[in-house]
Amino acid sequence: MKPSLQVRLSQHLALTPQLQQSIRLLQLSTLELHQEVEQMLEQNPFLEPDEDYAAEPALAAPERPLTREERAAADAEQAGADSFDAAEAAPTLDTVELGATERDDWENGTERDDFDGIRETPSTRNGAVDDDDLDPIDRASPGITLQDHLRQQLLGMRLAPEDAAAVMVLIESLDEDGYLADPLEEIAERLLDGNDDPEAREDLLERLRCALKWLQNMEPTGVGARSLSECLCLQLRAMERSEAQIIALMICKDHLEALARRDVKKLMAATGADEELLRQAQALIVSLEPKPGRPFTRAEANVIVPDVIVQKSGRGWKVVLNPDVMPKLRINDLYAQALKQQRSSDSGQALSARLQEARWFMKNIQQRFETIQRVSQAIVERQKNFFSHGEIAMKPLVLREIADELGLHESTISRVTTAKYMATPFGTFELKYFFGSSLNTDAGGNASSTAVRALIKQLVSAEDPKKPLSDSQISQLLEEQGIQVARRTVAKYREALKIAPANLRKSI
Repeated sequence: MKPSLQVRLSQHLALTPQLQQSIRLLQLSTLELHQEVEQMLEQNPFLEPDEDYAAEPALAAPERPLTREERAAADAEQAGADSFDAAEAAPTLDTVELGATERDDWENGTERDDFDGIRETPSTRNGAVDDDDLDPIDRASPGITLQDHLRQQLLGMRLAPEDAAAVMVLIESLDEDGYLADPLEEIAERLLDGNDDPEAREDLLERLRCALKWLQNMEPTGVGARSLSECLCLQLRAMERSEAQIIALMICKDHLEALARRDVKKLMAATGADEELLRQAQALIVSLEPKPGRPFTRAEANVIVPDVIVQKSGRGWKVVLNPDVMPKLRINDLYAQALKQQRSSDSGQALSARLQEARWFMKNIQQRFETIQRVSQAIVERQKNFFSHGEIAMKPLVLREIADELGLHESTISRVTTAKYMATPFGTFELKYFFGSSLNTDAGGNASSTAVRALIKQLVSAEDPKKPLSDSQISQLLEEQGIQVARRTVAKYREALKIAPANLRKSI
């Protein structure tokens, strides 16, 4: 084959290291971003935390004249900022098309097939911690773990050292809900560590059984239980004796499944109680705490720090960045000045690259927050009614609409709206919560799936507990309001809202 020269014209996208870093920073959550910043601070000597950084507060205070000292400090800070501004501008993400395979995972503007628009975690409402239910003293003081609470009680019980040690072993074996995670036999096996002496094993088991009784007499009542049935029975036995308490004990001990199925006939036959007594027993059971360790769960684990805050501005709404989540960084002026004196040497060139790397990192972080603010403001403009009337006024919205409006790619919008949160008058939500598919209405318009879920929640909350609405009935009620929703869709939304089926919602 004869060799030849050919000229070919083609287009391709080259991702520079700076652009790759910008994309990576954009998709990081707040926690991941701060971890990235800590890592960069350790690796790059030119980067340092700016302790004197003063971000713009969410609510600006009235301005006052600067003193001579403050003006001199501001001039010095501006001089340091000028060196940073001299760096080249970072490449934008506006025209970058990334991840063609990501498009295959999108459905109605979301990336997750199981996306239901609501992020629910323990002790949260619509993805936000319900701070109103927390005692202000408890919120301000450092939390105490369940194990610490039990150890403090153990110190005042004055048990023999062997018994106290056995109780301590069981305390360490509790899970976060307050249940004994492992059977006593397994705990004994671990303590014996290969000792096959049957007598020693039986003595240890007996000591652990005695220790379990001590543990189950501690506060909170129900701690140390090995099952839900035992946990509820422990709490019921601590109550004043009554007919309802006796029936509730019988149900919790042997008939919890029948109670969950609302099988009144079976419960009446098993307990010999009439419907009124069953209702009283059910009320007692409902008042119990199925997870004794829940009050000691660290609330901070469920707190979501918003990236942006929505504020009322005249007749509209504006988005401001949360200064608490923005990294406060600056270039070390001492090192930067020293570098100017040895730029020609090999070591100076290597250090210049590290200095440029620090500037790129700061620029990319700044661009990340600017992009988040732009996207958030566009979302707020599209969902104005939500901020005035709540989720029932949510409009259909997909990623492409925001992408077209801002001149960004859909993959960029997807990265911005994932694991980024917005504080609103109705709580804190993930940005992706404001996107939802559309459902047809009789008027020829569209209704957001989020608004339909809110309607379903309202219908269920207003139903007669003795005659709860079935999925078909909910579908008919929605159709009467002009929203066409199939029964299967109602069931899907109901499950996403963690609402039980009609037969399990029926009261005794």
